[in-house]
Amino acid sequence: MHSDPDVTPLPPKMPLISPGADYRRAAFLASLVVGLVLFLIWLPNAERAALWAALQAQWALIAMIFFFAMLAVSLVWSAGQRLDTWVFQIFNLHGNRPRWLDRFMWLATQLGNMVAALLAACLFLLLNDRNLAAVIILGTLTLWLLVESIKALTNRARPFLDLEGTRILGRREPGRSFPSGHTAQTFFLVTLISHQLGLGAGTTVVLYGAAVLVGFTRMYVGAHYPRDVLGGAVLGSVWGILATLLNLYWLTLRF
Repeated sequence: MHSDPDVTPLPPKMPLISPGADYRRAAFLASLVVGLVLFLIWLPNAERAALWAALQAQWALIAMIFFFAMLAVSLVWSAGQRLDTWVFQIFNLHGNRPRWLDRFMWLATQLGNMVAALLAACLFLLLNDRNLAAVIILGTLTLWLLVESIKALTNRARPFLDLEGTRILGRREPGRSFPSGHTAQTFFLVTLISHQLGLGAGTTVVLYGAAVLVGFTRMYVGAHYPRDVLGGAVLGSVWGILATLLNLYWLTLRF
């Protein structure tokens, strides 16, 4: 993590993803798989059986929600690159960019890190909500596996690799661009927590406002196109709804 966000303008052309970056991406994906397997092994037998029963009970609804998510993402992806670039440059280049705003946007974008999700899980563990903490961990691991798989399939370059003069805040993000993992992670957490805790309308609006802000920051820091952000928001929201539905069956079967 950087102590101060640095703005780095890029030359017109850069190579796409280097072989070293591909290996790091594969290693990261493998670590997610290992983490998911270890988590399932860690679960008690009864809870693991309940989770499997919940998946079986909801297979039709899960299939419909998953299909809707993929359909929504595919429709967004079909929009023109010209509009995508135009909107991206509005958020990335146009207007006054004081240093305090750069720092705020760089800090805000960190809310979409996987570390933030793990901290949220630890908080609920401290609050004796072991079930919600487990759902956050399981949902985060599976969501990132899905995001990384889609990134590998779409193979879309980051905007700073294609667009001359892109303004980068902080480090140059490795890997592919679609969908935005930070945005997906934030919308997943907000959707899950708002449903699980039965939050009021005001609190829910504030949480979703923070998630939308994270999406804007991904364009501001030069990491993602608008369609990447919108795809991440749709995917994360669907994953949060799916996790909520599975958790309801999980609790019912356990108690």
